Amino acid sequence: MSAAVPPIKIMQVIARMNVGGPAVIVAELMRGLDKSKYEQILVTGYCADNEADYLETVATDIPAIRINALGRSVSPLKDLSSFFALVKLIRKIKPDVIHTHTAKAGVLGRLASIVAGGKAKRVHTFHGHLLHGYFNSFKRAIMIAAERILGWFTFRIIAIGNVVKNDLLAVGIGSAKKFLVFFPGLPEPKSENRKVKRAELALDPATLYCTFIGRLTYIKRPDRLIDVAVLLEARGVKVHFLVAGEGELFESSKERALHDQLPMTFLGWRSDTDAILAASDIAILCSDNEGIPLTLIQAAQAGLPIVATNVGSISDIVVNGVNGLLTHVSAEALADAIEVLANDPDLRTSMGAAGKKRASEYFSLTRMISDHSLLYSHCMQGSD
Repeated sequence: MSAAVPPIKIMQVIARMNVGGPAVIVAELMRGLDKSKYEQILVTGYCADNEADYLETVATDIPAIRINALGRSVSPLKDLSSFFALVKLIRKIKPDVIHTHTAKAGVLGRLASIVAGGKAKRVHTFHGHLLHGYFNSFKRAIMIAAERILGWFTFRIIAIGNVVKNDLLAVGIGSAKKFLVFFPGLPEPKSENRKVKRAELALDPATLYCTFIGRLTYIKRPDRLIDVAVLLEARGVKVHFLVAGEGELFESSKERALHDQLPMTFLGWRSDTDAILAASDIAILCSDNEGIPLTLIQAAQAGLPIVATNVGSISDIVVNGVNGLLTHVSAEALADAIEVLANDPDLRTSMGAAGKKRASEYFSLTRMISDHSLLYSHCMQGSD
């Protein structure tokens, strides 16, 4: 009788589990992988004071090893402390696979793995599009140089969208042989009745609602969203904006909308985004840069037409003219697209149905779990 095959030991390393796409994906991997085949250990830091921690607010069922200094902010002393803590942890746990997520954890985790030794295969996921909008030119050059070097020591590099992959390859990060594109996967939401959800959320049954869900940070451009509301008000287009999310621009955005008497409701951070989308008519995202935003996948699952700036890998979710409208990075272009949809309920319905079909085909949780399962098993087979 043959001995039982021990599970593959996977260390998931992420700087912090703040509410957002990377945290959702990591949490779904922790829950979804077959526990008889994969033993997972989550290593993460703590969120900033103005961020909601996904492990404390939503994924309370997922255990984690916390490293105090492993957060978002860059600090030489804290980063050095995190590095040595990771080295010690890797030597203690002896994982078969070290899967790093987000930029800081990707650098520290992979360097710690090299120093710690052992036979762990290194996998890194680029959850966002970090080449534009996050760094000045000097920091961008350093980041690219570091990622080029780390790419040599990484078994597989995952991009969450095709544009993200192609742009990383174009600056010499990784190689086509090492890159994989794994779309995020989300559970299918419950089918909700729009009228019922509007009643539960105390929304007007006759109003057209356009919903923004995301962190209110500069890269997401909540100021541009407010500019869109100003333009539509001036044109006499009756749309009410629901804004779900928090961040450093939350208070200033809310104050400006209130001062200008705009039809906008700021909901703060919400755990019931599925219900909010179910009660909405249109979804919007007006970012300068994105990876592949999960909020737009949720919107597609809810059967909403989407209006978004054509940045990052949003085009993997939104096929322009099919399930939404992609625009230039300007308030005018976004307002034009919202106006088209506001005046055409049949178009909203047809685009919503197309988006729902696309989400089911490309962004299912089953597909994402299967992709990662195959990759982790491949890691154990030896060579590239």
